[in-house]
Amino acid sequence: MRLGIVTPYYFPSVRGNSITVQRIESGLKEQGVIVRVWSLEYGSSPGEILQALEDFTPDLIHGFHVSSSGQIVTEAALRLGIPSILTITGTDVNTDLFDPHWRLKVIDVLQRATRIVVFHDCMRVKLVGELPEVARRIRVIGQTVRCQETPFDLRQHLDLTPDDLIFFIPAGIRRVKNVTFCLKPLDALRIRYPQVKAVFVGPVIEAAEGARLREALRDYPWAFYLGSVPHEQICAMLTSVDVVINSSLSEGGMANSILEAMSCGRAVLTSDIEGNRSVVQDGINGLLFGSEAEFTRKAERLIREPSLRHALGKNGKEKIEREFSREGEIQDYLQLYQEAIGACSRRG
Repeated sequence: MRLGIVTPYYFPSVRGNSITVQRIESGLKEQGVIVRVWSLEYGSSPGEILQALEDFTPDLIHGFHVSSSGQIVTEAALRLGIPSILTITGTDVNTDLFDPHWRLKVIDVLQRATRIVVFHDCMRVKLVGELPEVARRIRVIGQTVRCQETPFDLRQHLDLTPDDLIFFIPAGIRRVKNVTFCLKPLDALRIRYPQVKAVFVGPVIEAAEGARLREALRDYPWAFYLGSVPHEQICAMLTSVDVVINSSLSEGGMANSILEAMSCGRAVLTSDIEGNRSVVQDGINGLLFGSEAEFTRKAERLIREPSLRHALGKNGKEKIEREFSREGEIQDYLQLYQEAIGACSRRG
């Protein structure tokens, strides 16, 4: 099988789409699939990508992030007479589908796609509510984890001691990730718990949010921003932090940052939103918060109770090992691709 993938971001980017594509690409290649990836971030025009896809002669095309890759993928599939797969992201469903500028474009490409992938049923329900005619073409394939470490001592790098308690915020710096949310409540907690530190990592995606984070950190010398670092270093950092925060305003289900933290046995403290609830069960394998007051209360519990951090981390790791099989994910994609090829052949 020959597969063309079109994605808005790819290696060395550490954005979610890039991490997901690299994981799926690696697993498919291990199964003998010939894969080529085109990333939109490198400046190739749609025409150049279409020509490259024609030259590659794939059996099907898979696009990630409908708003970015949907039009190229569906046009190439139509021109080549092959099936198209589109993977929905959180921005696609939670934002662009309701944005007057993007809505008709998103609907158009979804109606043309042979199959549509969502990471969790909550995204399928939301999409079907807006676009019921595509219901039969939607498949739910959950995210899994591939977190390979490279040696990196975070505490030594920041001159932190073993007694410092690190809240870790791995995320692309953009408004929807709401990364600065934790600074004010954690600062209040530091009056009683001065060992608390915060570490942010991730690329600046929206310049205004990057400036806002850097401005905010001037008032919080106990918080650090390390910028964009390789994914392998983030995986190494996870082994030496105490709590991982996800304060997103919306997610597409199964954020890589949460899955990776849980796979490393870290306690997670996440915003109580649909996408995060698809993974985190409050009080069992992580903690959810719906307000600043609730964040403060639960963060203090995690500071005061090492046994709680350990229990949540242990349960989270067991959940990942039990329910998030990378081998199962790849088999689901292979089955989907064969199904799409069959559907396209019948239609042709």
